[in-house]
Amino acid sequence: MSRKEGKLVFTGSGIVNGSGSSVAEIWEQVSKGESSVRPYEQWDGANWPVKVASEISLRPRDLVPERKLHKSISQTDMFGIYASEQAISNSGFLDQREGLEEEALNQFNDRSGLIVGSGAGSYCSNYDYFPLMEEVNTELPQFGKELSNMVTPMWLLKNLPNNVLCHVGIRSQLKGTNACITNQCSSGIMAVAESAAAIWNGEADRIVAAGHDDPFEPEMVLQFHKLGLMSGEAPRPFDVNRDGTVFGQGAAAVVIEKEAEANSRGATVLGEFLGFGCCSEATGILDLDPEGDGVTRAIEQALADADLTPSDVGMICAHGNGTPASDRTEAFGIREVFGDAIPPVTSFKWAYGHMIGASGITDLVLSLECLRQGTVPGIATLSEVEPGIADFPVQEASTEPTSDVALVICRGFGGMNVVLAIRA
Repeated sequence: MSRKEGKLVFTGSGIVNGSGSSVAEIWEQVSKGESSVRPYEQWDGANWPVKVASEISLRPRDLVPERKLHKSISQTDMFGIYASEQAISNSGFLDQREGLEEEALNQFNDRSGLIVGSGAGSYCSNYDYFPLMEEVNTELPQFGKELSNMVTPMWLLKNLPNNVLCHVGIRSQLKGTNACITNQCSSGIMAVAESAAAIWNGEADRIVAAGHDDPFEPEMVLQFHKLGLMSGEAPRPFDVNRDGTVFGQGAAAVVIEKEAEANSRGATVLGEFLGFGCCSEATGILDLDPEGDGVTRAIEQALADADLTPSDVGMICAHGNGTPASDRTEAFGIREVFGDAIPPVTSFKWAYGHMIGASGITDLVLSLECLRQGTVPGIATLSEVEPGIADFPVQEASTEPTSDVALVICRGFGGMNVVLAIRA
């Protein structure tokens, strides 16, 4: 399918994070200006440098009812499975399989794909080894002898990065294009872009795109703190007093398919996928181009890919992670494209923390809801915009988009910048 043959639309979404377990729940919290960032309960943070996060309160069985499956998947996998299956259910595309003859059924499954973005890995996968390491000290032969007695062989299965891809694909018989993307913060949003490209390239008729992550664990918090990236409160994107980000747990997913397929079954269309841009600043792992060059180029690529001009854009969902350098250079990069005509800008990490690999796709789901509701929520933690970007159009109060087109920006370590263009 080429772009000239039809549009690509979103027909289902799923989401779970510290602010709720559905789009409606999270939208309500965001609209009220309520953040789910609070003192965490996963471990005792009394003597820890960072004491807040956005935790998911659902029990494992609320996320994945099958208890047997819990033995072979991790917590982040449960988030991803939950969001993916919520999106599939809300889309209703599996109903098309009912009554199909075997050949038609096989073709439907073969043309249904799944692309999942998983996070950058979590140190907690190694914690199962700590008791054994303490017991044997430095005696490596003893470590090998006792390994199978003290560390479950299920350790390997629980830490596979493609568990969500595997289990959702099996459970829904999605036999078409399958891929797992692990590219730090951009993982989930890149899954959406790759899904669209796969359909445009004729590989599938419909694809479930998901992103999940659980960066909130002791060593990850400590290392990010040592890098100077963590705050002690909910992030304050673009605020003069911002001092970092905090972690959130979660996942989000969307179903993207040909518009003709969606119309044929009377599906509810959440929005249209228009295009994307992706580039690297190539400045280093943590270094950022001081002028936001990567943000500028990714936006320009997305606009060109979608055949849009800057004046067509009605709102921007910024990465806005609350770290001084990232927010400043993101604002510079946006201004380079839009000049003095920047549309309303918002960011959502103040509400549910930074979910790393799930952050971009979560912002996409909320941006689709912004366009559907005709509202650009304000940044509730914003009190004063940094003077260096004082004319940047962010505010605490909600406003309205100036058109039905939105850009979603996601940034990551290594200078990654990804931008999606969508329409209501």
